[in-house]
Amino acid sequence: MYEIKFSQSEKEYRLSTKDGSIFIDDKQVDWDISKTDQQSFHIIYNDQTFNAHLVEIDYESKTFKLQLNGKIIELELKDKMDLLLEEMGISDLDQNQMNDVKAPMPGLIIDIMVSPGDEVKKGDPLLILEAMKMENVIKAAGDGTIAEIKAKKGDSVEKNQLIIQF
Repeated sequence: MYEIKFSQSEKEYRLSTKDGSIFIDDKQVDWDISKTDQQSFHIIYNDQTFNAHLVEIDYESKTFKLQLNGKIIELELKDKMDLLLEEMGISDLDQNQMNDVKAPMPGLIIDIMVSPGDEVKKGDPLLILEAMKMENVIKAAGDGTIAEIKAKKGDSVEKNQLIIQF
């Protein structure tokens, strides 16, 4: 399952495949796509033809620029992992500046490894959250300075509960 957002629209579309068929928002789409060169495609959909050329790809941010019949369209792609992280409340892991840390799931805080005033870098361990009999190390998603810690060792937290403010 993928989710695609077009630059011209605030609407997001869910794209999935099953048994070789393509579905957009759970509705089967019948189109014919053929590759014309390394980055270009010819598409027939609803008795209309489209020429698509891949202009730019940013694999890290999962964004694409596509020239469709001469018009530039920007696409943002979210895969299964992106959608799961978003559902757990821990999306936007690629940002450089930290704002706050919320519990990604209900659990028990086993340890907090930082204090107010500490400067942390992306990837530094912040706390250990025990959930479903597993210890999860919650790491900094970006650089920042700890402003306040809203929970303490031994506290039970709910999903999306604020734990650390930057």
